[in-house]
Amino acid sequence: MCCVRQLRHLDRAERVGWDGTVTIDAATEVFEEHRPVLMGVAYRMLGRVSDAEDVVQEAWLRWSRADRDAVRAPRGYLVRVTTRLAVDRLRQAQARKESYVGPWLPEPYATDFGDAVPDTADRAVLTDSVSLAVLVVLESLSPLERAVFVLREAFGYPFADIAATLDRSEAAVRQLAIRARRHVDERRPRYEVDPAERRDLTERFLAASVEGDLDGLLRLLAPDVRLVGDSGGRTKAPLRVLESADKVARFLAGVAAKGIEDVSFRFLELNGGTALLVLSGGKPDTVLQVEVVDGLIQCIYIMRNPDKLGSLSVS
Repeated sequence: MCCVRQLRHLDRAERVGWDGTVTIDAATEVFEEHRPVLMGVAYRMLGRVSDAEDVVQEAWLRWSRADRDAVRAPRGYLVRVTTRLAVDRLRQAQARKESYVGPWLPEPYATDFGDAVPDTADRAVLTDSVSLAVLVVLESLSPLERAVFVLREAFGYPFADIAATLDRSEAAVRQLAIRARRHVDERRPRYEVDPAERRDLTERFLAASVEGDLDGLLRLLAPDVRLVGDSGGRTKAPLRVLESADKVARFLAGVAAKGIEDVSFRFLELNGGTALLVLSGGKPDTVLQVEVVDGLIQCIYIMRNPDKLGSLSVS
């Protein structure tokens, strides 16, 4: 895929005029208009920014070679191509995850929808569908179930359009949607947290963790709190999910006791909520995000796999 990425900025049908100005042809303009939606579909399907970018780039290559005069609805065509490519990529990825070292978490994703989603309600739906908690649940769906859930729940596509996209009957797609919705509802968190409350708890959690304040940590953690760390075997992180406030607090206090050299912290929005970026030597080292229930931290996600931190901007 390295060659595909090299093409990302070279294959956009740009033309240089006699005066040195650059113009972009109509095919590229149409594609760029829909790129945010395509990226949103691909990321929710795959949980990896790099994989999603590769899928969107492949969709562009197919669009650039297509008979565009015969395409009556470019957005529908592009979503259909992107979804099918993502389903194929997801099937390949599931085989790789079987040999993954330790827990697997989605790659952090900056949730900036810009002007692509003007409606507040639509923005809330898109944000929820990209949360770590929901994406972790989506990992347990089949590729087709995940595609139906993403297109229906996150983007509101009619069943008939989804059926055409997946080359399935509408009745089959409805059954896939029922199974996916039931599965997600049984496992997704059932709560709403004020962003300010999550930010406050994250800041207090950071202070207690840095100081190795065991009692302070225990006051912030739910009794059945879970800590999920993803290192991919590339760096240090728990290879199993830690459960209970005592185990999690002692682990974090132990990390603080060892210390990290030349460390700094930044707060940013990832996957629809406040996240903490830990920098070591000015480079991304760890992303931490918490789930909050009834004023206590219910789950802690820690991403340390360097392969999944490369897309984060530290400028």
